[in-house]
Amino acid sequence: MIDRQIRIAPSILTADFGRLAEQVRAAESAGVDLMHLDVMDGHFVPPLSFGTEVMAAVKVATSLPVEMHLMVERPEEYFDSFAELGAGTQIFHFEAARRLDRCRDLISQVRALGCAPAIAISPETPVSAIAELLPEIEQVTVMTIRPGWGGQTLMKELLDKVTAIRQAADALGRPNFAIEIDGGVKPHNIGQCVAAGADVLVAGSAVFNEEQMPSEAVAQLRAGIGTRSE
Repeated sequence: MIDRQIRIAPSILTADFGRLAEQVRAAESAGVDLMHLDVMDGHFVPPLSFGTEVMAAVKVATSLPVEMHLMVERPEEYFDSFAELGAGTQIFHFEAARRLDRCRDLISQVRALGCAPAIAISPETPVSAIAELLPEIEQVTVMTIRPGWGGQTLMKELLDKVTAIRQAADALGRPNFAIEIDGGVKPHNIGQCVAAGADVLVAGSAVFNEEQMPSEAVAQLRAGIGTRSE
């Protein structure tokens, strides 16, 4: 039985930007827990996404916490602006920092701004690369797809990383350490994600799509949390 709080974080990347405020409010009414904003610079990953204007619009539309997922080569150039707009968590990629000393510098910058520092790891990065940083951060985001594009299928073999991080966090006496899965989360696999040890689930097209209202979509995700279907 899962006794930790499970949070759903819709990614607005798949929302209808022509109705962004409406869709954000609908997701909040549906019972999601926070908003996940993907910032892409066209360098770290090929696509470009959005910046401060979109985050400001989301903050106006919701009272929920907002986390920033910085898929960018130089995350330190973004921290201040998003902190000023009220970001709760700022996630940078280990692959952008590359070295532990640089990771520590970035962690210190985020914390000094009053935000929670978090690190994302792409599919090719092993847990061992960030293991010694776990005492210094509040969350790890495990990418279960190639970063940069929505609509990909969750790579189930990467759930072993989630389990390894959960075991490491428990060994450190941090049972409330946040482990987020980003990529391909759907009602049929969300139970597996939670069973592996995740407690924050990023959902893009599983919340914002043309077939369902966010209320229906979120209800399906919540129903799936108790299952481990293949």
